[in-house]
Formats: sequence, C-alpha cells, structure tokens
Amino acid sequence: MEREHILRRTKFISARVILYLFSVLIALFFIFPLVWMVVTSTKTEMQYANDLGSFATFIPNFQELSTFFDNYASVFTQYDIWQYALNSFGYAAAVVVGNIVVNALAGYVMAKFNFPGKGFVTFLIMFLLIVPVETTIIPLYSIVHTLGMSGTVLAVILPPLVSVFNIFLFQQFFANISREYIEAAQLDGASQLRIFFVIMMPLSAPIVATVATFAFIGVWNDYIWPTMVLPNPQPGQWPLYPIQAALTTIQSIEGVTTGEVMASLVVTSIPIFLVYVFAQKYIVEGIGAGGLKI
Repeated sequence: MEREHILRRTKFISARVILYLFSVLIALFFIFPLVWMVVTSTKTEMQYANDLGSFATFIPNFQELSTFFDNYASVFTQYDIWQYALNSFGYAAAVVVGNIVVNALAGYVMAKFNFPGKGFVTFLIMFLLIVPVETTIIPLYSIVHTLGMSGTVLAVILPPLVSVFNIFLFQQFFANISREYIEAAQLDGASQLRIFFVIMMPLSAPIVATVATFAFIGVWNDYIWPTMVLPNPQPGQWPLYPIQAALTTIQSIEGVTTGEVMASLVVTSIPIFLVYVFAQKYIVEGIGAGGLKI
C-alpha cells in the first residue's frame, strides 16, 4: 500500500515537472522576439552587425554604457516620437471615456428597458459581433468623408466610441443586476440618468475596467484607420499621426539604424505591457462578472 502511494506520488511529481518545463519552453519561445528587440535597441549599427549570428545577439551592450541609451535619445529628439506618443495618449483618453459612457448607456437600455424592436436590435448586435472590422473600413471612411471630418482628429475619436462587443458586455452585466436596486431608487424619486450614473456604474466597476483596457489597447495599436483619415506629417508642424503610424514614418527615414527602429518599438510596447500587467486581474473579473447575479 505504501509502495503504491509512493508510485502515485512520483508519477504526480514527474507530470508536474514535465508540465512546468513545457510551459517554460513555450514562454521562452514567445518571449524570444521581445528579448531580441530590447537587446538590439541598446546597440549601434556596427555592434548589431558584428553580433548577428552569434550568441552575443542576445546580450545587451554592456561594453559601452555611454551609448546604451543613445538609440532611445535619438527617437525622442531626432525623430520626435514623443509627439506621436502624446497624440496616442490623447486619442486613447477621449475614446476610453466616450466608449464607456456611450456603450454603457446602450447596454443599460438593452438590459433594463422594453421597447418596440428590441429583439431585432439584440439580433443585430449578435450578428455584428461576427462581422470583421476590416469589412467596415471603406463604408466608414465614406461616411467620415461625407460628414467633412476627414483630416481631423474627430475622424479618429468618434468612430471607435461605439462598439457592439462592449455594448454586449455591458448588456450582459446589467441584465444580471437585480431590479431591486432600480425600484428602490425610483421610489426615492431618482431619474433614470441618476440611477445609471449613481447606482449602475459603481456596481459595474469590473466591466468598466475591462472595456477601458480593451479600448485603450485598440486605440494605441490602431494603424490603418488613422493613416487613412489623417494628413501626412509636415515639416515644422505638429503631426496628427498616432504612435503606431510613427513607426512606419521612422522606418522609412533614410539613415535610420536597426537599433533606433527597435528602440521605437520598445517605447511603443511599454504602455501596452503596463496596461496588461496592471489590468489583467480586472479583465478576468470583468469577463467573469457577466455571469454573476448581483
């Protein structure tokens, strides 16, 4: 009996060790491009060429610490990437706030109100969830151009304010909130807007954090749409392009080094990395909260 217990324990430990080793290998496989990107961003073009094809490719430039951050200084001073970064932060802030308010209101109406055609609207939302975003770019551009917003920041900010996926998330969350909260507030004379902002929104903090995270990442990573609707950067003028579009601009400049390109990629990736690190818990809570009864 004791021997069988030891064998089972040994098999269990062996399985766990194999699982951990496999997980580490998979993690190394996915983290490899990031390591190479960060390491290359610390090297000059000559150092990068000399180290290429050897193990030194994965070792940062510790030999010449005076030039360790030269590539980062170049992308901020010579290529003005900080201007594009400020644009992206401004676009993201406007879209995040507007996305939460607009989609939360729509989700609240869909979850707690009965009106003619509600079933059709629900079906339309479910149908649009499976429609690729890329198929809507051309019609959306035609609408933006017809409204005279092409070439302005409104063309970047207004279209992302409505998201059927976020409406669906809010609808599912609000549908699981007990109507007793609403009825109690109505007895106290609260209006629907007050109920929404004072009661429903504080209760929906997890889903709000989830939507805010998705909206920020979507705007920060957006490249195709801003380059379609915004004018090309002109010398001596503040560019309207977001940071993702700046990467293409930097890479097309004659004389740019591989280290400078990698440094710009690192700068672009840092906000996304931080958002994922700090918002991961809220994303899990927000997605899971849709199935909870409050």
